Amino acid sequence: MFDPNNTPTFNLKVVVRETGLKPDTLRAWERRYGIPQPQRTSGGHRLYSQRDIYTLKWLVARQNEGLSISRAVDMWRGLESEGQDPLQAMTVTPPISELATSPTGDVLKNLQQAWISACLVFNEPQAEQILSQAFALYPVDTVCFEVLQKGMAEVGEGWYRGEVTVQQEHFIAELAIRRLETLVATSPPPVRPGRILIGCPAEEEHIFSPLLLTLLLRRRGWDVLYLGANVPTLRIEATLNSAKPQLAIMAAQHLATAATLLEMSRVFQQARVPLAFGGLIFNRVPGLRSRIPGYFLGEQLREAPAQVERWLTSPAPLSPVVESQTIEAEYQQALTHFQEQRGLIEARVWQDLRNSNGLLDLLPHVNGYLARYIRAAITLGDMNFLDEDVAWMEQLLRHYSLPEDLLHRYLRVYYRAAQTHLEKQAAPIVAWLAQFEEA
Repeated sequence: MFDPNNTPTFNLKVVVRETGLKPDTLRAWERRYGIPQPQRTSGGHRLYSQRDIYTLKWLVARQNEGLSISRAVDMWRGLESEGQDPLQAMTVTPPISELATSPTGDVLKNLQQAWISACLVFNEPQAEQILSQAFALYPVDTVCFEVLQKGMAEVGEGWYRGEVTVQQEHFIAELAIRRLETLVATSPPPVRPGRILIGCPAEEEHIFSPLLLTLLLRRRGWDVLYLGANVPTLRIEATLNSAKPQLAIMAAQHLATAATLLEMSRVFQQARVPLAFGGLIFNRVPGLRSRIPGYFLGEQLREAPAQVERWLTSPAPLSPVVESQTIEAEYQQALTHFQEQRGLIEARVWQDLRNSNGLLDLLPHVNGYLARYIRAAITLGDMNFLDEDVAWMEQLLRHYSLPEDLLHRYLRVYYRAAQTHLEKQAAPIVAWLAQFEEA
């Protein structure tokens, strides 16, 4: 019976293009492991089948998961010895031919949606197998952006709309991060001079973007020291002296961690280590970019590696910093006074809202959130940076099926309490809160 998948059709050049493997590697695998086993033309040239290409991609996918080629071949042989076809045993999504002829015709998009669906029902084996299939078919960078990053973004939007639970969002993030960590651990050794330090400032727990950037830069041959989440400012100078990086990269997703990044940036300046930064908050509030003394990575993570390489090979001037000693002193006084009076303000808010059904249980959380973000806005020199987060807090309350006007009611009460307990040195805070009295 004619089987197009097993028909020797493709020459070595096609296989190299499809798999990303070098000709010497293909010959070595054939010689050492007997995989694949191409046929030969009358002139002695190798001819590969479609199944040979799928087999090679399967082996590459196992390497991307952290296996050596010998272990990957052993896994292949083991599945065969059990009477299983390895290409089918590791595949729980529709076969490639079915994906390719689906209504959308977009195999990669279908893999992304299949991965999301598996994650949303907490089917870890299926989700992992779908990723393995994606990495077998496409380059690492493509899968990381098109499946992992876009899949997480879609789930994040679902959570924001109240359609996805926190547990589902955390589950998909953990699977994506675990896969990235495996890829980082198996990335090749550095071949380029200079070291890059990557991490998150204090209080920042979201590591997907800095971890992905670590992978992308390591695959380009850079020596990257990855510090992970919530890097404290305390003793960071000692780390810089020991690691001696040519560039530090920090990612902040929220206003509060943009403020801790600003505090950390001053240590980088003193140590004469250039800083590059990025993250969701700098895309949502572009005005923040000028508050951090360093290079802005750009809004698209895909473009960041090329930016980093340009800075390391031909450094550009640092971004301007909008800071004033007068503003700093004024805001520092406001922050100190606010912290001193915060307990009295929150006690008054509690008293005034004691009969508000639904809000009372959330009050400690909401009070803590607002105080933290007031501190961040003051540290960054502009209370108006808080405006973007009001909308976020409104959405947070919707998750608890609370009335849409509840947040503004809370902020009006908070404003009146602040008026009572804050004096003129806290004028920036009171002035920002006044907008909710008028709403």
